[in-house]
Amino acid sequence: MKRLFFPILLGVVGCTVLVGLGIWQVQRMEWKAAVLAAIDARIGAALVALPAAPDPVADAFLPVTVTGALGGREVRVLTADADLGGAGYRVISVLTTGDRQVLVDLGYVPLADQDQSRMAASLTVTGNLHWPDEVDGWTPAPDGALWFARDVPAIATALGAEPFLIVAREVSPALPGMTLLPIDSRAIPNNHRVYAITWFSLAAVWAAMSLALIWRSAGKGLT
Repeated sequence: MKRLFFPILLGVVGCTVLVGLGIWQVQRMEWKAAVLAAIDARIGAALVALPAAPDPVADAFLPVTVTGALGGREVRVLTADADLGGAGYRVISVLTTGDRQVLVDLGYVPLADQDQSRMAASLTVTGNLHWPDEVDGWTPAPDGALWFARDVPAIATALGAEPFLIVAREVSPALPGMTLLPIDSRAIPNNHRVYAITWFSLAAVWAAMSLALIWRSAGKGLT
């Protein structure tokens, strides 16, 4: 019996830990689903006027509508979207509304149309406030009007605008050549189901290996 104590202990402890990790991932999956549902509800809530001083936490995804003028000040953020034909740019422009200068993500433009005029004397933008986190240590520095991530504070400084972004989901009148890329929770991954399956699968493998070890140890004890 002493010969079997260690493999049994090893099997029980290992399976307990792995199953526990799987259960934790199931709980995380449910939590993430609730978070995504809350984000969807926030994105689709009733429109409000642009706050005087938007807050990155309290006003995340807040739906707003604003009318102003596009004077042509913009940056182009290199991006790729297979559904839209591959490489292109996200166009971030300055919208002048009253005495305020705000950044508006107008969506996707193909590489061939990057120089098309996007000026408008009066433009109404409906969208959601956003502070995307896209910059890391590998992000190249901008090359003039060409950027490689939506670095909102840096873009705001470069264009002389307030440090937040309105991601357009509707623009009136429509701008030629532009495809809107509104905020959508589908861009936020929820991979916890895969993680849970992985941990439960490892638990099953561990149990099988433990049983094999116990069987082998029991066989040696009989010889």
